[in-house]
Amino acid sequence: MSKKRAEEMDLQTILFMFFGGLGIFLYGIKSMGDGLQKAAGDGLRDLLDRFTTNPFLGVLTGIVVTVLLQTSSGTTVLTIGLVTAGFMNLRQAIGVIMGANIGTTTTAFIIGINISDYALPILALGAFLIFFFKNHKVNNFGQVFFGFGALFFGLNLMGDAMKPMRDAQFFTDLTVSFSDNPLLGVLAGVVFTVIIQSSSAAIALLQTLFDQGAINLHAALPVLFGDNIGTTITAVLASIGASVAAKRAALTHVIFNVIGTTIVLILFVPFTHFIEYMQASLDLNPRMTIAFAHGLFNVSNTILQFPFIAVLAWIVTKLVPGEDTTIEYKPVHLGEKFIRQSPSVALGQGKKEVIRMAELVEKGMEEIKAYYKTKSKKNRELLPQIEDALNNLDKTITDYLVQISYHSLSDQDIKIHSSLLNTVIDLERIGDHIENITELVDSQLQQKVKFSDSAINDLDRMFDLTISTLRQSIESLEADDDSRARAVLEKEQLINKMEWELRKKHIQRLNDNLCTGTAGIVYVDIVSNLERIGDHAVNIAEAVIGET
Repeated sequence: MSKKRAEEMDLQTILFMFFGGLGIFLYGIKSMGDGLQKAAGDGLRDLLDRFTTNPFLGVLTGIVVTVLLQTSSGTTVLTIGLVTAGFMNLRQAIGVIMGANIGTTTTAFIIGINISDYALPILALGAFLIFFFKNHKVNNFGQVFFGFGALFFGLNLMGDAMKPMRDAQFFTDLTVSFSDNPLLGVLAGVVFTVIIQSSSAAIALLQTLFDQGAINLHAALPVLFGDNIGTTITAVLASIGASVAAKRAALTHVIFNVIGTTIVLILFVPFTHFIEYMQASLDLNPRMTIAFAHGLFNVSNTILQFPFIAVLAWIVTKLVPGEDTTIEYKPVHLGEKFIRQSPSVALGQGKKEVIRMAELVEKGMEEIKAYYKTKSKKNRELLPQIEDALNNLDKTITDYLVQISYHSLSDQDIKIHSSLLNTVIDLERIGDHIENITELVDSQLQQKVKFSDSAINDLDRMFDLTISTLRQSIESLEADDDSRARAVLEKEQLINKMEWELRKKHIQRLNDNLCTGTAGIVYVDIVSNLERIGDHAVNIAEAVIGET
């Protein structure tokens, strides 16, 4: 075999080992994070929701969730989802993002422990717990151990692949360039992390190179700072097409890490000397030294910028203009203090919240009509938020009314209580029908289905009649107006008659080949859902009459 062929084989082996090791490492992190999440329960969304009432709690929650997920990107994407759905405001999200940056350092510290020699036994233990036990909890811990072992095994493969690089002139020159110009190191860290979509993997590779002596501390630290900026790309990608608030949260992640990197580059010389001093004083191994630098950078960055959360929120609000269209999903009128004060007063507060829920349903109807007419993404992105809000209000208001029922109520209050409970059920079901129509319009878009002009005009009339009936039933509920409620009942026959008329005209269009079968299915289903919404609006009016 020629020398050239042997060199090519060596290069091939290096590439296979490096990318194979990278794949195993990334899978190990994901497996470990999934196992930890299952072992801890699937309440991470609830954890973020309940314990982020202020930025400080948001930081702590961000740390905990990131430790469980083993990825700051995962925490940030989850946070952006909650912001998009209206479960969290911008300031709360900023606190969680800061905490996520701290939480992600745990992976580097785990690697710093340097137990690579035991990677295969740990893998074997994880596999044993997964395949030889039927208990789900044991399986979850098995997944954690398997991911833990895979993480170190992949790291070993990457390290072995990178060993020959120490003697390569190109790599030596590159290291010198990073030492002389830290900005190049930052750029390299950003690019590599963006490519592999994992700051943990990028930092793990950096720890391995530093451990092997292939790169010195002055060259390694700028790459480390760049890794922290590169990890924000996942949040940016997750915010594409999301709400204005979600875009602002993603931009905050970028600005937060860029500001931190800028500060530490200004103080690069004293920061590096401090890390060298701590390495010598604490007798840190090379991998733990990088982990320590990573932790110090993120903790210091959070401490420095935490007092300026309001300023960060103001900056991103200016940089990302537009109306924040997120929906407030939490109740605003309820409270246990009202129940303790007086069941009658609490009932009044419950009615205010039911009316707010009804107004949210009406907004949902307006948005679905606009989405059907314009197919606008702006209208579409609000509909899941409204559905989430309605589901949450349904549960919260019902629980609140049930608590009131444990207290002594007058005959009149009992009637009001029953009316409100029934109304909440009807409002939630209207929300379900709005969701059904949303899916039907989505299907219309995906299948490129077009309605005839006469079908569009008829559907417009059906939408208008249904919305006006719903609005009138809400007004009768708010004003306890018996006459308005009876006017709603009179519309029931109009709605039923219109549904029958539209179905008959649809059949005629099919016979005249003016409408396709696929279009007809979508059309009839929309009409049916509108008719059912009209029925629930009538139910609300009947509850008002019963209350009166």
